[in-house]
Amino acid sequence: MGKSMELRLSGTGGQGLILAGIIIADAAIRDGKNSVQSQSYGPEARGGASRAEVIISDEEIDYPRVAHPNVLLVMSQEAYDKFAADLDRGGVMIIDSTYVQERPGIDGAVYTLPISSTAREQVGREMVANVVALGAMVRITGVVSRRALADALLARIPRGTEELNLKALETGWQLAEKVLH
Repeated sequence: MGKSMELRLSGTGGQGLILAGIIIADAAIRDGKNSVQSQSYGPEARGGASRAEVIISDEEIDYPRVAHPNVLLVMSQEAYDKFAADLDRGGVMIIDSTYVQERPGIDGAVYTLPISSTAREQVGREMVANVVALGAMVRITGVVSRRALADALLARIPRGTEELNLKALETGWQLAEKVLH
């Protein structure tokens, strides 16, 4: 059986997590893997709960639903409260400490990073926190290649924002480097 990874990117509507899920699924395809991406958000859309789920595999993907993600990104307290218990035993959780304060114990590797505040302070726009998160997630997990991620990002963002988004991606990569060493 081939290696399969299940990812859930969760937070608040308006944080760009649906786009982030689409980008990472695209990057997996660029790496020659199979991927499926789905999304869900509350009726409030902006401000309500939001999540994107991605399954990446070397083999065919038979069932497109993520039940127990191997990788869980949480960018709001509500997302943490709702999804933390779903993390696969021994999985990887990446927490945006800008908005998540209460964190009971988790059976897995937990990386607490100031994703949104770093986007705001180092990149200059909090709206690219989703891209900072992608850079950090890929550096921590190696789920897709750095090159495929950058290519997928550039293919999916509005023209004229390339420099800002590439800076955000690199900032996320460097943020993860600090906790890995």
